[in-house]
Amino acid sequence: MTDAIANIAGNSTLLALWGALALQWLLPIPSQLHPLQIWRQLALTLAQKVNKPNDAPQQKRLSGLLSWSLLWLTVLIVLICLYQLVWIDTAFHLLLLWVALDWRNMHKFSKQFVRAYSREDKIHCRTLLSSKLNRHTDSLSLLGLGKAGAETMLIGYGRLVAGVLFWYALAGGIGALLYRLAVELSRCWSPTRQQFRHFGQPATTALAILDIVPLRLFALALTIGHNAQVALKGLKQQGESWLLPGPGWLLAAAGHKLSLSLGGPAIYDQTKVERPKLGGRIAPAAFHLSQINRLATQRLWAWVIVQSLLLLMLQGAV
Repeated sequence: MTDAIANIAGNSTLLALWGALALQWLLPIPSQLHPLQIWRQLALTLAQKVNKPNDAPQQKRLSGLLSWSLLWLTVLIVLICLYQLVWIDTAFHLLLLWVALDWRNMHKFSKQFVRAYSREDKIHCRTLLSSKLNRHTDSLSLLGLGKAGAETMLIGYGRLVAGVLFWYALAGGIGALLYRLAVELSRCWSPTRQQFRHFGQPATTALAILDIVPLRLFALALTIGHNAQVALKGLKQQGESWLLPGPGWLLAAAGHKLSLSLGGPAIYDQTKVERPKLGGRIAPAAFHLSQINRLATQRLWAWVIVQSLLLLMLQGAV
């Protein structure tokens, strides 16, 4: 028992992980005061300077690639330099992981959305989704709100928790924060918005590459348990049909596991975009949204436990 406690106390990576999780739930950073708000404003300001409406599509993509590289690599260099100056490694990684994670706020959003949707309060649902989506929510019907809410919850938990934890395991707090910054850049410069149609493609491609492994692992975790065979079969059939491979796996896995109809057409900047239909045939109700929230939360805690055990095992191997 004493040896086990000593192993845990001597594992700075594990201590930082659980410390950041504790801070997430006990002292969450409000969305309006989050340091990443500055990052989003910086990204939009830079885009206004270099994303010229009259430039050719190829020039816009090049400008997007150079802008993404400038912002992302600058932060990488700064973090590496700061790491050389810190006295306590655990505190450094804990702080970065705390900033990168958004589990508590995602959980709060899910609870609020489920309550509003159960009351068929379309106005509140649209307001909640407007801060999470790049498309207009004012015209969404109750069915559209249910689908959008389910997709937002799944991808939000996948990227803002599972993806962050995955990159923390590989590259510490620096990797976790850089992944989260890539998520924010992709959202700020989303090609679904007309002004970023070409400029934002490099940011979306970079995030798609970073997403492939963690989101697929999380999708496989969602399939475990009830309806596992159905979910895996649907994942095999539809996982690659989505616009991006990582989110496609998540939506297909959850959609088939819970027999929910996800995906389908969506309107971005007054333009109808045809998206593949994934999952089953049941339109999401408040009960199903609550199921998604509970399923994702359970699998994420299992993820944390497995990741903690792997960190202990790797320390023992070293």
